[in-house]
Amino acid sequence: MSHSTIGLFVGLLLGFVAVFGGFLEFLAVILFAVVGLVVGRFLDGRLDLRELTGSRSTKN
Repeated sequence: MSHSTIGLFVGLLLGFVAVFGGFLEFLAVILFAVVGLVVGRFLDGRLDLRELTGSRSTKN
């Protein structure tokens, strides 16, 4: 599935939530989407937690 298709589905989902839900439901969906993205990237090995905490390792 291409990135454009995934983006289309995410946009449709957010549109449905905005129309049939309310503003708080819209924010909740966005929050859970961000959490899911972070967890998914961590499980795929594409997220280094040191990037989020700002700590850097010094290798000599």
